[in-house]
Amino acid sequence: MHKVLVTDNILEQGLAPIYEHPSFIVERWTGTSQEELMERIGDFDVLIVRSQTQVTEELLARASKLRVIARAGVGVDNIDLQAATRKGIIVINAPGANTIAAAEHTFAMILAMARNIPQAHESMMRGCWDRSSFQGIELNKKTLGIIGMGKIGTEVAKRAKSFNMSILGYDPYLTEERAESLGIRKSSLDEIARESDFITLHTPLINSTRNLINEDYLKKTKNGVRIINCARGGIIDEKALLNAVNTGAVAGAALDVFAAEPPQDSTLLQHPQIIKTPHLAASTIEAQEKVAAEVSQEIIEILEHGSIHNAVNLNAISGEAQQRMQPFLQLGEWVGQLAIQLLKNAPDKINIHYSGNLLDEDTDFLSRTIIKGILSHHLTDSVNIINAYHLLKEQGIPYTVQKNSKNKGFSNYMELILQQKNETAVIGATVLDGYGARIVQLNHYPVDIRPEKYLLFIKHTDVPGMIGQVGSLLGNHQINIGTMQVGRADKGGDAIMVLTLDKKIDEKLLQQLPLIKGLKEAQMLELAVVSD
Repeated sequence: MHKVLVTDNILEQGLAPIYEHPSFIVERWTGTSQEELMERIGDFDVLIVRSQTQVTEELLARASKLRVIARAGVGVDNIDLQAATRKGIIVINAPGANTIAAAEHTFAMILAMARNIPQAHESMMRGCWDRSSFQGIELNKKTLGIIGMGKIGTEVAKRAKSFNMSILGYDPYLTEERAESLGIRKSSLDEIARESDFITLHTPLINSTRNLINEDYLKKTKNGVRIINCARGGIIDEKALLNAVNTGAVAGAALDVFAAEPPQDSTLLQHPQIIKTPHLAASTIEAQEKVAAEVSQEIIEILEHGSIHNAVNLNAISGEAQQRMQPFLQLGEWVGQLAIQLLKNAPDKINIHYSGNLLDEDTDFLSRTIIKGILSHHLTDSVNIINAYHLLKEQGIPYTVQKNSKNKGFSNYMELILQQKNETAVIGATVLDGYGARIVQLNHYPVDIRPEKYLLFIKHTDVPGMIGQVGSLLGNHQINIGTMQVGRADKGGDAIMVLTLDKKIDEKLLQQLPLIKGLKEAQMLELAVVSD
């Protein structure tokens, strides 16, 4: 029998699959304290939570039997994924169950903003009959810019078409073919700014999207644009948005999510041209029932059939296979992360090559891990080795995996080639006995780089004094260099320099480096996790 603990308010009808299954015993403890939970968690095989329960490392240390943690929703911010992974606990969520709810809430916000419905309602609540102050606009023939064309963005686009809106879509993985099939126009962020009457956001919150809608971006937008965010707080610089609304450059905004929740800025909350809801996009009866049903069925599949679909952490590889492949899995993720940063854009094609001892291994997990490294640059926590292939297929990106008996001079070797139109990024890597992971090829340059968290990649002309000038500039800014690798095509021709740094350099310093004569480009490359 599998004992299941439910600690948050989750609809019972959604949990019916496990309530009715003869192999499961379900207990509900809503409102229990963290101390009580820690005392009893050791009795359960499965924990089902929403956002209230904090699944900490301390709690997991007491969870001696726990095999599955299920988040009845999308985000897993309240779960210590690293601690769960270390204990071999599978963490699952319900990534698609709230898609319709979020899309409908987005469109409710668009309509409410276009017709001033909340403001008119509030006016009538005060006993006023004021028709002239709340004149709205029609959606017909207006342009909607959608930033983030995943499942929710796609559903928003479908609804916008029924209102006869022109739709511009931006997503790093949106292809021309997919845009055409959706009946939208693939666009850049700047095109969306210039042409859109409404802009709606549907991206994850990652480094590249944090404060994406900022003062500079708002200066590019069409005068009188209206902005909607039902995705993640932090994508919009709220102060910049407030200023733009006050000047009239932005006619209005509709926000369901905030940088801090609950939000503290009273000027934002009280502004009459900004519609606010308290993170309600997924709060429908149907969505909450779907997420509960989805995780319930997933729990049954995992514990009864060994089938996993929505794991958000790495699947454990045990025993001899784990010991043998673990160094390659970590290296594979680094290779994917570096290649996508070098390419700078989403790839059109992905090619993976293995040689040497890797010919004899089942490299499926390794290929998934490489692809996870590539996709996680834009998709953050939503991608893992379980869903990596599926997400790649959703984006319409072809990939090939080849094994070659030629060992390229190493006992094991993996090579990743990303292509995007005429641009190519190539990373070659190996695990050296006694020395660990090494990057041994970077584009067409041979190198020997031990992966570190912060890497500075420089393209330059091979001239005397270049290394000294770069070192001096970094030293003047208190940036310590760990190692340096250089490579050149021809004497006096194109060359590269790769430095491992103790800390990340800021954008201002990064812009100073190309001022050095002969230095063509400087780029920070960052690896998400590097072991000591």
